[in-house]
Amino acid sequence: MAGSVVSDLAGRVLAGRYLLHGAVGTGASGRVYVAEDTRLRRRVAVKVLHAALAEDAAFLRRFRAEAQLAASLHHPHIVTVHDWGDDDVPFMVLELLEGGSLRSMLDQNTLLTVSQAARVGRDVASALEYAHARGVLHRDIKPANLLFDEHGIVRVADFGLARALAEASWTEPAGAVFGTARYASPEQARGAQLDARSDLYSLALVLVESVTGRLPFAADTTLGMLTARTLQPIEATEALGPLESVIDRVGAVEPGDRYPDAATMHQAIADAADALPPPGPLLLAGMVDRADPHPTRAAPERAAPLFDQDAVEARRDDGPPRDAARDAEPTRERRIPGERRLVPWIVSVVLILTVAFAAAAFAQVGSAKPVSIPGLRGLSVEAATKAARAAGLDLSVGAARAAPDPKGTVIAQNPASGLFTRSRQVSVVVSAGPADVAVPSVVNTPWRTAGPALAAAGLLYAPNARTLPSETVAAGNVLTISPPAGTRVAPDATVTVVLSSGHAPVAVPDVSKKPFADAVKLLTAAHFKAQRAATDEFSPTVKSGSVIATNPPLKTKAPYGSTVVVRVSKGPDLVRVPDVTFETIEQATAALAAGGLQVGTVTNYRPGGVVMSQAPKGGTAAKVPRNSKVDLVLSLNGRGR
Repeated sequence: MAGSVVSDLAGRVLAGRYLLHGAVGTGASGRVYVAEDTRLRRRVAVKVLHAALAEDAAFLRRFRAEAQLAASLHHPHIVTVHDWGDDDVPFMVLELLEGGSLRSMLDQNTLLTVSQAARVGRDVASALEYAHARGVLHRDIKPANLLFDEHGIVRVADFGLARALAEASWTEPAGAVFGTARYASPEQARGAQLDARSDLYSLALVLVESVTGRLPFAADTTLGMLTARTLQPIEATEALGPLESVIDRVGAVEPGDRYPDAATMHQAIADAADALPPPGPLLLAGMVDRADPHPTRAAPERAAPLFDQDAVEARRDDGPPRDAARDAEPTRERRIPGERRLVPWIVSVVLILTVAFAAAAFAQVGSAKPVSIPGLRGLSVEAATKAARAAGLDLSVGAARAAPDPKGTVIAQNPASGLFTRSRQVSVVVSAGPADVAVPSVVNTPWRTAGPALAAAGLLYAPNARTLPSETVAAGNVLTISPPAGTRVAPDATVTVVLSSGHAPVAVPDVSKKPFADAVKLLTAAHFKAQRAATDEFSPTVKSGSVIATNPPLKTKAPYGSTVVVRVSKGPDLVRVPDVTFETIEQATAALAAGGLQVGTVTNYRPGGVVMSQAPKGGTAAKVPRNSKVDLVLSLNGRGR
């Protein structure tokens, strides 16, 4: 496999500067060499990608952008990119890490302790936190991309390379999604838009495998593995100790159920590490130049790659190798007479038919040139059809399903973009538009909470809701909504909201001339609050202790539940009548005025006349209302007694 992907370039000088020595790792996308930077006189690692990629303009454009971006990343746990270019073949110049990869350690059956895994996971999460903050996703976190220096410090390799390879018309033989399928997140398997949480999921898979030696959801086929991964979360075992809760959280199927970012996962792993003993030194796999010791052999001995950055991971749970000598030993069975002559004929017929069928199948397959699948997601059906026809493909449209994308937009395709097909068929799924949402129940809730609830459901509402009085719903609360709560409507539908202005105004009951206690009962029954005036008042018509009037006035309408001030009578204002007989008319008038009374009818009036009698009489115990009139009779001759 390795030899079929990238030819051996040992001895070649790339860009007039990098002298390639022996290859130390081979993957599906390229080969890694130990090299010498002849300009700076230092050893470096050079990753040379597949030669076919040099002819792919889309890949080279993306490769240049991603390599430049990766070279700008400077973090203690990210492999440093010194240089990049394309000298007939695309290549990247990296710092040389001689501790080997985590993949090499696992292939040598070297597992990590929980403490060691916590340290590696913490450092990788720190690198992801740094890269994600700069808008760079990895998309291919796996053991082969976790490299160690001679001190056992981990570095993350190949930032951005998975994205560049995804745009190439050449595709990894075993890859149908960004990155290596064995460590793909559920959203990668579904072909959905990726974000930082996809890298966190892949890191969780790596941590589980590094401790237990087994990769979750491992299956006989890639399809079976990816399908299982989209249906159930990663279930961590007790063997992971304090890391179990971290894996359970970040291994959720839906991205929204995971940690929101790498910084949060970094802190969670650091907290788990605090509960563990200090990690011991790692048993590194190491990295050495591996020149072929037997170049004349047709089949050289295989050596496990120690610096493999992007190979499709081989399953490590295969059974033991078979005994070739035993398999080669012929078995002796008893033959039936005459069978020897019949068997060769049967075998010959079977061989002829097999060769014929194989030739026909090969001719049928070989006659169809592989066609690259264009990206159709986000296009309308009409535009997708045109793009498919331009690529020589037939488009089939499956049943639409609800999605946030506009109605009629392609939301999924099979095969995925960037792959090859000989069948000339590509099927797509289009959006039926956003799914209907239920109108939330906000009736009789304050508007300050009802408004955000409607907005959270994706619904619109009038900015100035009208109001109506209500005997049951408090002022400021939602009185009615239309459509009613529970009705399913399209997102962005407008909901008509009516707010309660509270109870309608109520007429103040007639409590005039009623005792104050009775007035309070009547006002309370009408949902008013009765309040007695600060001072009672004299009233010539209302007896003491009864109601003279109210504020607001009686029988007028006042706000429901408001306060009514009640004015209570002290009764009439009575004064004693002074005795003014035998006084002059002038003296009598002044005395009556001082006592709060008025002069009434004066008989025989003349100036200086003397009062002979008065009515009512003065000096009696009886009292009369203030401002009452006193009638006077004057003497005829001006004398008194």
